[in-house]
Amino acid sequence: MNKSTIITSLLILVAMAGQTKTFKTIKTPEAMACVNVSNGELKAREVIFRDTATTVRFTMEYSKGKSFRFVSSSYLMDENGKRYPLRSADGIALDAWVQSPESGIIEFTMHFSPLPKRTLVFDFIEGDVPRAFKLLGIHDKKTKLKVPTMQELTEANPWTVPEDWFNTDTITVKGRIEGYNAELFGFTSMECYFEDVFEKSSTTLVLDIADDGTFCKKFQASYPVCQRFYTMESKNGFNEIAFYARPGETIDITVKKIEQGKYVCVYNNGSSRDVERWLRSSNAITDVLLPLVLFEGTFDEENSLADKVWQNVLYRLQTVSRREHYTPMEMQLALADVQAHFAESYMYSAMKREFALMKQEYRDGVYYTEILDSVEWNNLWDAKNYRQLQHIDFDNPLLFASSDYPHLLNRIQYAKPVTDRQYNGIVDEYGGYVNNEQNAKKELSNLPVGLKELMATGHENLMLQMCIYKTMLSNFNGWRNQEDIGFLDNIFSAYLRAFSHPYIHQKAEQFYAHKMEQTELSSPLPDVLMADLIRHLCEKYPGKYLLIDFWGMGCGPCRGAIQESKELRAKIAKRNDVKLIFIAEERTAEGSEAYHKYVDEWLADEVTICLTYDGFARMQELFRFNGIPHYETITPDGRRVRDDLQIQGFYNFDYEMNRLLERLK
Repeated sequence: MNKSTIITSLLILVAMAGQTKTFKTIKTPEAMACVNVSNGELKAREVIFRDTATTVRFTMEYSKGKSFRFVSSSYLMDENGKRYPLRSADGIALDAWVQSPESGIIEFTMHFSPLPKRTLVFDFIEGDVPRAFKLLGIHDKKTKLKVPTMQELTEANPWTVPEDWFNTDTITVKGRIEGYNAELFGFTSMECYFEDVFEKSSTTLVLDIADDGTFCKKFQASYPVCQRFYTMESKNGFNEIAFYARPGETIDITVKKIEQGKYVCVYNNGSSRDVERWLRSSNAITDVLLPLVLFEGTFDEENSLADKVWQNVLYRLQTVSRREHYTPMEMQLALADVQAHFAESYMYSAMKREFALMKQEYRDGVYYTEILDSVEWNNLWDAKNYRQLQHIDFDNPLLFASSDYPHLLNRIQYAKPVTDRQYNGIVDEYGGYVNNEQNAKKELSNLPVGLKELMATGHENLMLQMCIYKTMLSNFNGWRNQEDIGFLDNIFSAYLRAFSHPYIHQKAEQFYAHKMEQTELSSPLPDVLMADLIRHLCEKYPGKYLLIDFWGMGCGPCRGAIQESKELRAKIAKRNDVKLIFIAEERTAEGSEAYHKYVDEWLADEVTICLTYDGFARMQELFRFNGIPHYETITPDGRRVRDDLQIQGFYNFDYEMNRLLERLK
């Protein structure tokens, strides 16, 4: 290239640069949530709006030595849902794994197609890939966003809850995955963690995928549910089937691949079709609650953050519902879902704070606890500090449809201000509780007081009644095992009077009738694959009761119970009437290196079995549990011991085992 050509080229570049207009620059923009950056945080330092491109300067704070990547299919999205693709990046390689440096900080710049100059809020999304990095709700913190109130959103979208909202019937989810190939997809089944709050236990539902891609699962529900079947074994990015169904419905779903290579669910009928816009976009709303989930700090700081997060989620709901064209039904369900997710996230942070404030040591069979901050610890017990719960309409039956409602119910039921009131004047200074009629009625009298204080309400709303209902389920076995039969009848009658809602009242009566019909102390296992494994163990250890401990390497309480009970288990092993079995969940049946190392150290002389995710899920479905550790007691002839006689671990083993043997004589 000669000298004159070079000069001409430079002049052209200068001229082009002179034509580029910068509309605005946002210094230190604010984001509503950083999503899927599990080992750090993605932040936007600066946003430059030009007529030729939108430039975003990012900072990635990531655990040193850990690797991450950004794909070239990343894009920005405005509030109307329009995409602005990534054109180029400086300071980071695209589509390549990058290792975080010693400092844990990487700064880089991305250039996208130009956003409209009047854009107020936008998202960064790292392509349509599983667990894509997202920075949602990027905006100038100086800009005051117009946020609707919950009342405004409700009144603008009137919809009447069906009269048969609460109804017990079966739900069937069926359909087909187009082009399914087990080897290419990486899985032959999917799972759903399902909890009907009117049942005592949660469970796992296993959805089998046939060779031709068809599937069908039937289960019982007491109200409409929004749930998903998912897999952790996907090889092609497709990993979940979301659905919404009312009791009595059959939902037909076709999973198909669209042009972009992404798999989507097509709902062919029923309630899922009625709310398909909400099903495909609900995460885009509730993701902005993540800062509350991840928060670690004081109550004052959490309440300050929660104020902002509540505003963000309402703004986000308005934005997503407009661009997806929600119907009034979808808007009302989304509003209820947002309330359930917000309140559960808020209460989850309080629960995390409880554990952070305690330093525990286990010495000589006794737990010793030191409170690290007595002022903040006392704040946990003060109902006035939970003021964010006043955002929630706890009488709204639509809350039940949210997948987060069972967790929220549990958090409210066991919140410190509630349990403090519940056992006031009942539990002695050493934590002792005498299970008699007087104390049981006192507990029932105390419980509504604590719940009303926590939720700042003056009446027995649906949540309050459900907390009392769940307490009844939890306490029933203890009442049943009392020698005084009149005690059970009297206390149950007192609880029944607490249920003014007709459906809760009906469910309580049905629960009582079902429990009293259980005259057998054990029941046969069904004719399924995992039950065959249990029967095989009974044959292998003839004449012995099996105490099965379901656990996992990722479960801290599981490992804690195993480690602390080693000496106790050595004594139990000397008995000739029982065998301890430890069944763990691992990615493969062979188990990881860490699993084998742990077993060698803590379970070397015990019977250990390793199941794949799929196999363990089938055990969860068989025995109806989700949480671990979980214990099951099996008779020598392969029958499952009734739940009120199950052996619950190792600490009271001799008492519980001898009680069981006495009852089975």
